[in-house]
Amino acid sequence: MSNMNFSNLPLPKEMLKNLAELGFKEMTAIQSESLPHILENKDVIAQAKTGSGKTAAFGIGLLNKLHVKKFRVQSLVLCPTRELADQVAKELRRIARFTHNVKILTLCGGSAFGPQLGSLRHGAHIVVGTPGRILKHLDKESLNLENIDTLVLDEADRMLDMGFIEEIEKVISYAPKSRQTLLFSATYPEEIMSLSSSIQKDAVDIKTTSTESANKITERFYQVDSEQKLKAMVNIFSNFKPENVIVFCNTKIEADEIASRLQDKKIDALAIHGDLEQYERNDVLVQFANKSCRVLVATDVAARGLDIKELSMVVNYDIPHSEETYTHRIGRTARAGKEGLAFTLYTENEASEVAFYENETRLFEDAGDLKIHNNFEMRPSHVTLVIEGGKKDKVRAGDILGALTGDAGLNGSSIGKIDIYERQSYVAIESSEIDEAYKQLKNGKIKGKKFSVWVL
Repeated sequence: MSNMNFSNLPLPKEMLKNLAELGFKEMTAIQSESLPHILENKDVIAQAKTGSGKTAAFGIGLLNKLHVKKFRVQSLVLCPTRELADQVAKELRRIARFTHNVKILTLCGGSAFGPQLGSLRHGAHIVVGTPGRILKHLDKESLNLENIDTLVLDEADRMLDMGFIEEIEKVISYAPKSRQTLLFSATYPEEIMSLSSSIQKDAVDIKTTSTESANKITERFYQVDSEQKLKAMVNIFSNFKPENVIVFCNTKIEADEIASRLQDKKIDALAIHGDLEQYERNDVLVQFANKSCRVLVATDVAARGLDIKELSMVVNYDIPHSEETYTHRIGRTARAGKEGLAFTLYTENEASEVAFYENETRLFEDAGDLKIHNNFEMRPSHVTLVIEGGKKDKVRAGDILGALTGDAGLNGSSIGKIDIYERQSYVAIESSEIDEAYKQLKNGKIKGKKFSVWVL
């Protein structure tokens, strides 16, 4: 059923119209293979790469059978990380535009528990969240799953990698046995098959990874002395001049250290790892996504679920613990048909480990062949302004844009991405205009109100 139009599916006209307006012209492989079964209310276990369109596959399915007037939780989507949960909820809200009053709620750790309780008291149709926080709400009886008819496990292999199996099983024990269960995973280890057999009934097995076009990634490996790793990485940056980079390392301490050392070399870098508070994670991710930061140094757990659509380069500063992790890391570049670069640094002591990665397409090159560019810098094109006002204050992107282009007199082309959260908004401003934008917003008003403003 590949290359099939959405109009060939038994979907309401309003949904088809909305999908067309959103640019869903033709189904991806995972959508064409899974949606007919999902719409027939069958259990599905599907193997598909990140970025394959799986969120729309299960999203269209659960929204198609949603009863808006029945104001209870009807669908639950479990995700491994806060970032992926936010990304999934955002996509579901886009697809749900065809109908009014669909309430989609995210419940994740790292966010205050109290406001979540308040949101739950007002009710929701769909809940998206991480296993630990969902379980906490279930144990405290602030969340009820008695009415769910669709349960989705997204990136199930990642959840198992992160040790969530017990939490997942406990969450599922609160759900009715007569439900549809959809399980999406990039890989099919034994644990996934075991989980599927225990929570699904006669699941349709779908694998589209072989039919999906391979990402166009050039993979290079360099052997370096451990003391020269950072220098080699800077040489890689100066030779290949990426717009943005994710650097992967294996520990939180190392992430902070590498980011700090890169900053000392005038390379704009921020670290992200599990020790950051939620507001700190937001600050870092917003800056990387809106071009206010060019290098993100991350641990694997912290990087899962990141929604970076255009990434020039990935660097494995440390060798990943498994080939699956390697594939997941480098798969973040070369999305949507674009080309990408992936580099792996290793020491002489790690040569035997790296031999495992040798094949006819990967390039093993001499780091000494990289040209030395003195005084190389990587500065961001934009700087981020934070406004102490968000959705709770009814602030919209248009209001911020109007304040900056109106009274502040900035050219619209100087204003980059605008992100609005519950209580804060972030706006990327071209570096040359940041002082003027800050001054005008600090002294001016948005929607007739004064808001605190600062530069990240």
